[in-house]
Amino acid sequence: MIKSRHNIVSKVAGSEDFFVVNMLSGNADLLTKEEAQFLTLEDPAPLVSSNEHAAMKDNGYLTTPESESKLFRNRYFDFVDQRDDEEVQLFFVPNYSCNFSCSYCYQDEYTNPSQSATPGLIEAFFLYVRTEFANRRKYLTIFGGEPLLNTPLQRNLISLMVEKSNELGIDICVVTNGYYLENYIDLLSNGQIREIQITLDGTKSIHDQRRFLKGGSPTFEPIVRGIDAALAAGFPVNLRMVTDKQNIDNLPDLAAFAIDKKWTSNPHFKTQIGRNYELHHCQSTPDQLFTRISLFRKIFELTESFPHILEFYKPSYSVAKYLSENGVLPDPLFDACPACKSEWAFDYTGRIYSCTATVGKEEEALGTFYPEVTRNERLIHDWASRDVTSIEECRNCSVQLACGGGCGSVAKNRNGSILSPDCRPVKELLEIGFKAYFGDMRYET
Repeated sequence: MIKSRHNIVSKVAGSEDFFVVNMLSGNADLLTKEEAQFLTLEDPAPLVSSNEHAAMKDNGYLTTPESESKLFRNRYFDFVDQRDDEEVQLFFVPNYSCNFSCSYCYQDEYTNPSQSATPGLIEAFFLYVRTEFANRRKYLTIFGGEPLLNTPLQRNLISLMVEKSNELGIDICVVTNGYYLENYIDLLSNGQIREIQITLDGTKSIHDQRRFLKGGSPTFEPIVRGIDAALAAGFPVNLRMVTDKQNIDNLPDLAAFAIDKKWTSNPHFKTQIGRNYELHHCQSTPDQLFTRISLFRKIFELTESFPHILEFYKPSYSVAKYLSENGVLPDPLFDACPACKSEWAFDYTGRIYSCTATVGKEEEALGTFYPEVTRNERLIHDWASRDVTSIEECRNCSVQLACGGGCGSVAKNRNGSILSPDCRPVKELLEIGFKAYFGDMRYET
């Protein structure tokens, strides 16, 4: 017997207990110190009882190389089959122009931001979708820039996209700053709206310091009215807070505001917290940015002091939240990057991109859908083949099936290669997650 190379063993934050998570076998447990040492130390390691040894074998923490290799192959083939059947998210950017001048905007360097799509280009986009994704389940996400600008041209373009989506029978998501959302409720009601994502960076005083109109006027109140209108219309709303060190301490107040507004009790309302980070070009205040782990450590501290936050937002802490809510682990994550598999992006220039992290960067284009269809098959293959089996650094990493290799775009920007890792702090996140969701439990064999 050997110790599984997929065992993730560490100490529960602020506790004398340990945990083990094995994404391949699908098991997780709390451990004593001696059991953790048995699974992590080379000989001589502490002895465990025959019952404990049998339990570890049954749960896949102890295995044989042959059994583990066979299980890995089988679960990987299952993953590939599921991925091939996944619904495809198609992002379309009708314009990069925006009525906001956010303090952390990364699209301000885009060329020709004031240009937008034309009806002919939109027709060509839907023809490409109809042809290229004929046998795939799919939905459309309208992205920007700000796609819901309140102009006759923009309303006509969005109306055309709703009409064409209805013809294909596909759902629509919209990513918007929310300023003019109230004015678009009637138009969007003509489509099959799956979700509207709106950004709110805090309560009024904080949000208006970060997300303001060109010219500096505040935006909080129109956004709130838009959220109210969307929920009243029955649209699912995904409220996103973009966080850094300048606004994170406002999270308790934003949570209280959402609770008072009855948003959190609406089944159509959900939230996410996004990390402000360097994407396309250098931030002017990089010292204000969180790393992934430092952000979630801060969120944990805040939820300990202000537990009402959990009614507004429950952190995932890698797979810890999923485990606590479902009693089982999610399937192994062989690939965290959906680019060119279950995600594609397109913009008003007629170009095709791998995902939202690359869209708008001309040098990242994979081809065109207008005025003619072209495809760089070599680059598309590189994106499509990226998973933990094709990234050398992932192959012997114990957290590979919880990390999935991270974001391909971040990896490429950082390391110069799509087939390189964007490592996630899985073990550290699980340490916090087990404290948050399993801190009062004990392991029993």
